[in-house]
Amino acid sequence: MDFFCYHRDRPGSLELRYELLEEHWSYMDRYAAEMIARGPTTAGDGEVPTGSVHILDLPDPAAARAFAFGEPGWQAGAYRDVMLRRWRNALGRTMWDFPGGRTGGDRYLVLGLGAGEAADLDLPRERDELIAYGPLLSDDGDRWLGTAALLRAPDAAAARAVLTADAYAAVEVHDWHFGGRPE
Repeated sequence: MDFFCYHRDRPGSLELRYELLEEHWSYMDRYAAEMIARGPTTAGDGEVPTGSVHILDLPDPAAARAFAFGEPGWQAGAYRDVMLRRWRNALGRTMWDFPGGRTGGDRYLVLGLGAGEAADLDLPRERDELIAYGPLLSDDGDRWLGTAALLRAPDAAAARAVLTADAYAAVEVHDWHFGGRPE
């Protein structure tokens, strides 16, 4: 079962985030085999983190909650909230399989928060720049709650265009970077 987890930073928590960086990476190392995608969202300068995205294959919703709420930054109060949703891997691959590689171009997290009828269940025609893509679902997988995409795009407006206009209650676009320990 795949899950989308997005911890959003608490204002003023930058120093705490940096203090916890090794603990965060060590925690994530325990889930390396389950990772589909991971990485920070950042402010417009690309340097200051605003959140942390993790997409994982875990046995069930209880395991996903244990992952999300056991994360050291969450435990220490670095995050203001966490979005945890079941997710379907429409691309059937991990971010490490993205043909575009880890570097080059701007990358984004696009979150479409559902409102009514399911939208964007099929892959977009322009899929070459998709890193991860799929619907956000209820714990039992029966109810569509939105769509999450990681992609490379020339700008935030182009990233936003991956989702159908007016099919969502809200759409968020965040700068995003490939995550993991520096090599």
